[in-house]
Amino acid sequence: MAELLIYQTYAIVIGFIIDFFVGDPHSIPHPVVAIGKLISFLDKRLRLGNNDERDILRGVWTVLIVASVATAVPALVLFMMWKIHPAAYLVVSSIMCAQIIAARELVRECARVEKALENDDIEEARKAVSYVVGRDTESLDRAGICRAAVETIAENGSDGVIAPLFWMLLFGAPGGFFYKAVNTMDSMLGYKNEKYLYFGRAAAKTDDAVNFIPSRISAILMIVSCPICHLDGRNAWRIFCRDRFKHTSPNAAQTESVFAGALNVRLNGPAFYGGIRHEKEFLGDDIRPIAPDDIKRAGYLMYTASALMLIIGVMIRTGVILYAYK
Repeated sequence: MAELLIYQTYAIVIGFIIDFFVGDPHSIPHPVVAIGKLISFLDKRLRLGNNDERDILRGVWTVLIVASVATAVPALVLFMMWKIHPAAYLVVSSIMCAQIIAARELVRECARVEKALENDDIEEARKAVSYVVGRDTESLDRAGICRAAVETIAENGSDGVIAPLFWMLLFGAPGGFFYKAVNTMDSMLGYKNEKYLYFGRAAAKTDDAVNFIPSRISAILMIVSCPICHLDGRNAWRIFCRDRFKHTSPNAAQTESVFAGALNVRLNGPAFYGGIRHEKEFLGDDIRPIAPDDIKRAGYLMYTASALMLIIGVMIRTGVILYAYK
């Protein structure tokens, strides 16, 4: 058991490093795409569209099926690799871990937004930011584009990087894929609209549950990382304490409030989704105008907090391994 934990820990570290330097090559098939196809298949087969209790139950079954498959398949593959040779396990597990973490791709896409803004190409910036946010971007001004990019780094720094790390540090790559399955279901089904109000409820609630602890750990790590990134840690803590529940989601504002305070800017506010205006409370104080450079600063903060999560997790795992060898 201790030997497996050692190789598992190596794989997590190697996966993090691979993502940092290489990112997610689009030429390699991504497991999350397969998870998305399974979700779409079950959506078509199980959702009745009646918006009643039967759709709630079918949504629960969808969550159970997708989460089980997404966890069991990589676990079975890694079990077979371990039986073949620990080195085979290490290689395959490292690749899996790299695919679960999405830090490099997030920063890369947001860097395109920053570059377009620096070149005063607003249309290109709107197009670039549309790839990483769910809101309507056609009418966003320069400040709105900057806010959207910073907000997606703040939210996905938890959802796409630190939370998957948290679940991998607990259960290895299968734990990471379990989390990605839940997170993907929420992004595809967890809408409070006529189509998914009932069927997507289980996906949304499950995502809230699996992100509850990681989102708060992410926020604390980001606050601790502020001095390292030359950002305002004291204000990050103040705004976090004041604004972290100013969101319909119990988790989203945890990290967004930290970024607002750290950068001394105001985030969130009203936004359009599908042509419909959604009222959101502002996070942070309007101390200074947000600027394209804030996108880069947000990326540094996200990466630093992620590295701290990895270091702390590896230290805890090392303690467990040493105890197991006693």
